[in-house]
Amino acid sequence: MTAVGGKTWWTAAELAEQKLPGLSTAKRKINELAQSERWALRTDAAGLPLARPRIGRGGRALEYHLSVLPPSASAELVRRGLTERGDVMPPASRDTPTAANDEAISSERARLWDWYDQQSDTVKAEAQARLKTIGGIEALEATGLTRTAAVNAMGVQVDAKPSTLWAWLKLVSGVDVADRLPVLAPRRKGGGREAEVDAEAWRVFLSDYLRPERPTLASCYHRVQREYCAPLGLELPHPKTLQRKLEREVDPRVVISRREGADALRATLPHQSRSVADLHALECVNIDGHRWDVFVKWPDGHIARPMMVAIQDVYSRKILAWRIGETESAVLTRLAFADLFKAYGIPKTCLLDNGRAFASKWITGGTANRFRFKIREEEPTGILTALGVQVRWALPFRGSSKPIERAFRDLCDTVAKHPAFAGAYTGNRPDAKPENYGSKAVPLETFRAIATAGIDAHNARTGRRTEACHGRLSFEEAFAASYAVAPIGKATPEQLRLALLAADQVSTDRKSGEIKLFGNRYWSPAMSALAGRKVVVRFDPDHLHQSMFVYGLDGRFLAEAGLVEATGFLDAEGAKRRAKQEGELRKATRRAVDLQQLHNAEDLAALVASIDSAPDPVPSPTVVRPVRMRGNAAALQADTAMATSERWMEAVERMERPGPLSTPSHLRVVE
Repeated sequence: MTAVGGKTWWTAAELAEQKLPGLSTAKRKINELAQSERWALRTDAAGLPLARPRIGRGGRALEYHLSVLPPSASAELVRRGLTERGDVMPPASRDTPTAANDEAISSERARLWDWYDQQSDTVKAEAQARLKTIGGIEALEATGLTRTAAVNAMGVQVDAKPSTLWAWLKLVSGVDVADRLPVLAPRRKGGGREAEVDAEAWRVFLSDYLRPERPTLASCYHRVQREYCAPLGLELPHPKTLQRKLEREVDPRVVISRREGADALRATLPHQSRSVADLHALECVNIDGHRWDVFVKWPDGHIARPMMVAIQDVYSRKILAWRIGETESAVLTRLAFADLFKAYGIPKTCLLDNGRAFASKWITGGTANRFRFKIREEEPTGILTALGVQVRWALPFRGSSKPIERAFRDLCDTVAKHPAFAGAYTGNRPDAKPENYGSKAVPLETFRAIATAGIDAHNARTGRRTEACHGRLSFEEAFAASYAVAPIGKATPEQLRLALLAADQVSTDRKSGEIKLFGNRYWSPAMSALAGRKVVVRFDPDHLHQSMFVYGLDGRFLAEAGLVEATGFLDAEGAKRRAKQEGELRKATRRAVDLQQLHNAEDLAALVASIDSAPDPVPSPTVVRPVRMRGNAAALQADTAMATSERWMEAVERMERPGPLSTPSHLRVVE
């Protein structure tokens, strides 16, 4: 650069270009010195800052007055004639705009205090001790001691060398008293220069380390050193150096995302709190399936872990309905909803994920935003859609989206580990199997009974800390209190039948109309009119002793058929019931006959006799078709002779009739 004599304000770049004694020849080092000695906070005797924004084109660099430079550097500038000797002293006034300087000072102060706020308590405590020592020196000076005497006296008092105290005084020279604390804070740095790492080697190391398999840093280091650096003759620094570089340059969120996945990254956010204050009982329910960690022996003899589909009230957290089966299916889901509708009513909203059992067209068919299966205009309407239940979809495998997952965790402890299931409990993970794993299987009915009792106890336990229970009530009590005053949509009998399982085209008995299904017989008097027809029945497969509902193939409800129970051979009561049924059948049939208003036999005979039984006259044909005889010659001659004989006989008869008759010429007798 070309310097002009009398220049008193210098930037770090200009000072580095001059290569002055006491200063580095690198702009970065001069900026570090300015930060450590707080050049931007220095002021002159009049309180004016000794730093200002650079006037001219370019960035936001600061210019420093000569008075803040080391004496050797300012003396060299005077010797070179780049500045005057009198300019080395701090100016008494400023010739730059006050607003620009105030902005620069405010920015530097903000940066300084931000750095101080990020330091540890140890650094802050040491800064406060240094500030107290500087205050003691100034207090001794106020009593009349010289600065040298005050420094020596304070050094003895705080057990510090005078040179150390003079260094502290230099740090706060020209700095406002309010800004002394961050200036005096120690800035200890590690020794030596920063190790250099080959850019491509560092990239290979990061690519290896930031993998979902989560290899250790040591294995990645040795692999990169052996397979990449060694063939190229490169050398990696110590693994600790790479670790510090990783912690310093790579965002921890990147490490979590790449090595642990999206769920771990999401866990770095504070959890979402959702309030149920604006809900009431049965306004919103959520449904999900749970595979029990218990071996169960099914009626056909095979052993498997049962699946439960349960429905929970979101407001109170009470489990309202559940069904147990072998798999999570639309059948279990449909029957669980049937229990819910029958016992409590129809909810307004249902929260469920898009599993095959819940997104089935028989459950949510017709919902516009069902994200499973192809949506067709002609698909059947699901139960929830038909009953006006609003469907809300939760994210699969996201336990926090469905409150019922919390209930399943409690049931795993209170029910799955029940003493009655000892030996049948499987553990909740492959590596958490108990010592007696697989030594027992519980009968299905036993499991259902204990699971039902456990769910009832789960609902009845008091002291729940949910928003609706207030740490005092149970789920059952919170639900009952809200249910009593909430608007509840009750299900009609037709809506209850809609949720039951349907079996297509069941044939009724040709004589009685009864239905045989699953080894049972179902009949009612109304079934007699359906004898021999194919019908559709709706039923509960877990309660086959209850009535079945009979529909026509066109979907119309026809009748309700009850279970026909078998009776003992000598059961008198059964015989009486049978006789009563037969009597009622005869009475009903007689009433039906009377309604037809039929004629008795005598009246019917009289009505039939009064009808003319003469046959109707045969109509004459308008066209006569000639009929020609075909056969052998002898037959034809015999027929001709017979016809001639008949004509002679007819002619004789006409001749014998009285009256004037003329004889045909061809019949006259010639004597």
